Amino acid sequence: MRVYSEVFEVELDDLDDLNHVNNVRYVEWVQAVSKKHWEKVTTKDIRKDLIWVVRNHNISYHKSALLGDAILINTYIETNQGPISTRIVEIMKKDTNELLVKSITEWCLLDAGTFRPKRVPEVVKSLFI
Repeated sequence: MRVYSEVFEVELDDLDDLNHVNNVRYVEWVQAVSKKHWEKVTTKDIRKDLIWVVRNHNISYHKSALLGDAILINTYIETNQGPISTRIVEIMKKDTNELLVKSITEWCLLDAGTFRPKRVPEVVKSLFI
């Protein structure tokens, strides 16, 4: 399993009325880090032929992040089966490694021309597993 990581700081726009990171922002981070991982390890040729859509998000919220907290996000592909890849995203406080949010997302691979599901090719699997 190849892990992709990012570190950043919680900003004012990330907060909700309770002054902690909004649940919707966590979902945005899950999607953004997944896309960045895909773009980092694949070629333009691969990306022009294949696209991903979310089939299912399962998100567990454990603790809150606050303004100024340093956030560490790790993501990796856990499994591939047919056109479905299961991606794990763990969002943690960087200084304590406390788990804030864990997402298990099923992504479905589509042919970019037909928008029909397509089995994850071995060449793509090998880039992530």
